Amino acid sequence: MRCCLVFTSILILTNCQQMSSERTSDNQNKLANSTSPYLLQHADNPVNWYPWGEEALARAKEENKPILLSIGYSSCHWCHVMAHESFENDTIAQLMNKHFINIKLDREERPDIDNIYMDAIQVMGLRGGWPLNVFLTADQKPFYGGTYFPPEQWKRLLESVSDAYTNKFDQLSQSAEQFAQNLNQSEAQKYGLLYAEEELKDVDFDKTIESLASRFDDQWGGFERAPKFPMPAVWNYLLTYTDLNENDSVQNHLWFTLDKMAHGGIYDQIGGGFSRYSVDGQWHVPHFEKMLYDNGQLLSLYADAYKITKNNLYLEVITGIVDWLFNEMTDTSGGFYSALDADSEGEEGKFYVWTFDEFREIAGQDFSLLAEYYDVTKQGNWEDGKNVLRLLDSKEAFAEDMELPLAEINKIVNSFKSKALEVRNKRPRPGLDSKILAGWNGLMLTGLCKVYQATGDEKIKKLAQNNAQFLKNELTINGKLLRVKGESINAYLEDYAAVIQAYILYYETFFDEAYLTEAKRLTELSISDYFDKEEKLFFYTSSESEELIARKKELFDNVIPASNSMMAENLYKLGLMYDNDSFKQISLQMVLMVNKLIKQEPEYLANWAKVSLQMHRSTAEILCVGNDFQIQMEELYKTYFGNSILMANAGNSELSLFEYKTPVNQQTTFFVCYNKVCERPVHEIDQVIQKVHETN
Repeated sequence: MRCCLVFTSILILTNCQQMSSERTSDNQNKLANSTSPYLLQHADNPVNWYPWGEEALARAKEENKPILLSIGYSSCHWCHVMAHESFENDTIAQLMNKHFINIKLDREERPDIDNIYMDAIQVMGLRGGWPLNVFLTADQKPFYGGTYFPPEQWKRLLESVSDAYTNKFDQLSQSAEQFAQNLNQSEAQKYGLLYAEEELKDVDFDKTIESLASRFDDQWGGFERAPKFPMPAVWNYLLTYTDLNENDSVQNHLWFTLDKMAHGGIYDQIGGGFSRYSVDGQWHVPHFEKMLYDNGQLLSLYADAYKITKNNLYLEVITGIVDWLFNEMTDTSGGFYSALDADSEGEEGKFYVWTFDEFREIAGQDFSLLAEYYDVTKQGNWEDGKNVLRLLDSKEAFAEDMELPLAEINKIVNSFKSKALEVRNKRPRPGLDSKILAGWNGLMLTGLCKVYQATGDEKIKKLAQNNAQFLKNELTINGKLLRVKGESINAYLEDYAAVIQAYILYYETFFDEAYLTEAKRLTELSISDYFDKEEKLFFYTSSESEELIARKKELFDNVIPASNSMMAENLYKLGLMYDNDSFKQISLQMVLMVNKLIKQEPEYLANWAKVSLQMHRSTAEILCVGNDFQIQMEELYKTYFGNSILMANAGNSELSLFEYKTPVNQQTTFFVCYNKVCERPVHEIDQVIQKVHETN
């Protein structure tokens, strides 16, 4: 935008006066009482940080100072780098304290604020990311910013911004006002969304697949790019699509991608769990932070893939993620922590990588075989003699090359992993972000339910039950969700969408109607507090939330599906389960609002595309009635259904779909229905599967 270029010129051309480097006599850092691990990391900085709140905002107005809003999260590597280089530097801190009101923000606690100012940076034509450092007027309007700055560049920028704020405020204020106006554009205006009652057509979905396939990486899986993010929403869409439409090439690429991710260094070959992304195009070297939201979604993805393929690799991945979750991420309350840091001992990845000598000492007599298996070299397969363990081929192919039985390879590998894990656990550990977030816990609960369906593992059932109870009892206060355990922050649409989704699947797994009832209640609350009847989409924040300079809607599916697309899916499924036409109508309107965008950019509307496809093809309503319904359904849902709802009870449910449905001949009976029209009732699971697949 022109206004951004004008202000950038001001920053570059201003001949700034040298500011005093005298240290203030007192440190007024206000972060010591925070509960956020990220804010506490900055509580000892010489910078006079404030948390976001009325005190800081009021002081900016009283002193007529610009606000420096610095946003990050606890496991962010470059956030740590900038903190060590600049925020722990007395001279730089003095500049910040003298000329700015400095606010530190945990983006995971306050994604509403992060979303606004990340949008602002991108409107300015600047690159987004974290740490996100944004300069605001005293009334919270952004006028400049960026991500990571080296210390000398950061000092020059602070001086230039301060001088411009003092001497060229009119121009700066005009620029900020234009950015604020842009941020307040509605999503319908910004993307040209128009509600149109057009039909959803098979040809549209075929085109989305063609568009995605044109970007496939045939050598390493995923898409042709670096860095590589897992993007579960895309692969979930392809799972659904290939279940409903025969397409061997797309399905083969899907399995190829899951194989390559599981073989790569992005997956922790020793301790389980996925890192956030790989910095290269081969899934090899990860950005070592591990996020709960990634692993919850990948748990779902691999569990569904295992249902279809019965591939032992996928079962190993599922088991590894659950072990990591249980060993490192589970609170005694039943909640799950947010993230593990990328760094330990001030170095990225140090906890996870191996030198040649370290590896050889653990591997012992099997060293040569294991070094080839994990691609370990003396010079290091990464940098400076460091090895990130990865597999260059499948375990089966490796066994064949080595002319050894697969059982022998498994024995050697498992023995090594056990010993390596024991050694690694003695190292200084990466930092743990112990925040417990409603939405991320919802994503993990969905994953656990999927895994229990696929495996029937009682340990996973217990984890899921404890987490569901935690969400219902400890993160639901006065009938409404909280964002963070222990904080009075209203939940965002992301939290409602993910928890509702988890409760629906929890019902479809354990058939406890209390959770389905709670999903419906939270959905009704979401409509009341978040829904925009004009644009037929949901705001990210509640009508009762703090008023910010903009109220945004989340449209695009990214590393987490958009909260709006998740709500569209929730409304559709609950509409079927409760025979609620209002829910179904809202869901359809939402999909039709973004239909144009789905066709244009399916990669970033993949979850929308999945919901749209499910609506178009009609969803199988699979109902089971009988005393042993739980046993029968546990056998049934080991089969993957890309477009179904599962409902079951002993014959005592008040849900309307069960009306007039009773066991036939006193045997547990299945009913397969589409649009409230039911096929002839059957008693055998194979008959149910056949009916569904024939109709698809």
